[in-house]
Amino acid sequence: MLPLDRSVPGIDRRAPHQPDFLRKTKRGFKNASAAHSRCGHGGALPLTNVHMIAACGVGMASLAGMLKEKGFCVTGSDVNVYPPMSTQLTELGIPLSSPYRAENIPEDAGLVIVGNAVSRDNPECLEAVRRGLPLLSMPQAVAKFFMSGKESIVVAGTHGKTTTTSLLAWCLFHLGEDPSFLVGGVPKNFPVSYRVGAGPRFVIEGDEYDTAYFDKGPKFLHYQPKIVLLTSIEFDHADIYRDLSHLKESFRKLVRLLPPDGLLIACADYPDVVSVAAEAASPVVFYAGNPPAAEGHGGDVWEVGPVFEKGEYTRFVLKRGMEANEFALRLPGRHNAANAAATAITLKHLGYDAKRAAGALAGYSGVRRRQEELGEFGGVLVVDDFAHHPTAVRETIRAVRARYPGRRIIAVFEPRSNTSRRKIFQKEFAEALSGADSVIVSGVYGAEKIPPEERLAPGEVAAAVLACGKEALYLPEVDRIVDRLVATCRPGDLVLIMSNGGFGSIQGKLAHRFSIDA
Repeated sequence: MLPLDRSVPGIDRRAPHQPDFLRKTKRGFKNASAAHSRCGHGGALPLTNVHMIAACGVGMASLAGMLKEKGFCVTGSDVNVYPPMSTQLTELGIPLSSPYRAENIPEDAGLVIVGNAVSRDNPECLEAVRRGLPLLSMPQAVAKFFMSGKESIVVAGTHGKTTTTSLLAWCLFHLGEDPSFLVGGVPKNFPVSYRVGAGPRFVIEGDEYDTAYFDKGPKFLHYQPKIVLLTSIEFDHADIYRDLSHLKESFRKLVRLLPPDGLLIACADYPDVVSVAAEAASPVVFYAGNPPAAEGHGGDVWEVGPVFEKGEYTRFVLKRGMEANEFALRLPGRHNAANAAATAITLKHLGYDAKRAAGALAGYSGVRRRQEELGEFGGVLVVDDFAHHPTAVRETIRAVRARYPGRRIIAVFEPRSNTSRRKIFQKEFAEALSGADSVIVSGVYGAEKIPPEERLAPGEVAAAVLACGKEALYLPEVDRIVDRLVATCRPGDLVLIMSNGGFGSIQGKLAHRFSIDA
């Protein structure tokens, strides 16, 4: 455990995004001594009990672990309790309550941290307000308790955030630094999704989604970046952004936070990234599989390519002028080569030569639920992935096909994210899924929460894939999907499950059925 702070700061009443009732709160950390005593630390140092609402979100679960490591007593609650984050919290000994109830907040709680999925009428939020407890959002808490005095490296973009954040964190750790990091997933190179390090750098996944019900700005604006890695910009989060221009404005605000002595590392394969990069007061370094895309915009340009699969590695060359270096990564796909290129450029900026950077990159094992092999059952390989945007679906299918040549790919897709549940990308999802040999589209998760006129029509997506000459079915229930797969899969097939949520525990159900029916 790290040395405990001599004091726990209260809430900054001047914080611009906190509601009025927080600025009026005087109670602060009044119960800190009692909470500290129950943690077994005696009464010498003031600590506090922290209760976290929506604790199973990837960022919230990571923060919970960080707080506990720093000496806080942590409790949590959620309605969506499923692995891997629920497992992480259980293993850390952090008690979880479900569903949301006012009595879930301990009597001696001194602070409540609120996840972004929580509404103002949540019974625990109402109870916290009734008791005068201070509230913080997840990004506010991370910045307040862990980022002070650190050089902040923020990884942002529509795609590749989790992989790139964990890859950079792993490389810095492998190279002998002791970085802090917070990742929106579980890196395979580490036992948990966070680290409270003693080193000078904090690597954090910068999410463009809104912060909390009392702060509708994007999370990444709280992280005071010195370096930003901007991997991509495409329209997403249709529930909070009106259109692409609205989304780009959030990224512009992030880039404007960079100081003149900072650095923006940006992927020029996305035209909207290039236009946003023009807002930076700092130097800009571009990387691209198509270098002409970045010409005429200033800054250095690194070319990523050629990219090719060799054994269990994806190999690529990163070159600028006469300088060229080859790197290898265990993850498949051109998109992961781009993520690795951004990491290699960052390491060069931090003073590491290409040989040492290449050694670190080659040792990276990936993130759970990113093209993760769950097992092979009777010759049928099951792979799990978080893809929920048409571009991610397309690139994941391409990467899996390149890594596992000769296998028939059965793609199983759940429309679950706030954007994928809407018909905005109905045509694009059909085009992306048609890269598989066979497709099953499930029912829309929480369909009743999306107005019918805005809702994705999964049956029509399946029909469009079928029209492309591929096998395709719409099966609304998970059990029917499992039955179909068990009945039709044959040795040599690859089942690719894609969802950004629990998907009705399809992974475990499928593994169980394959095992008992083998």
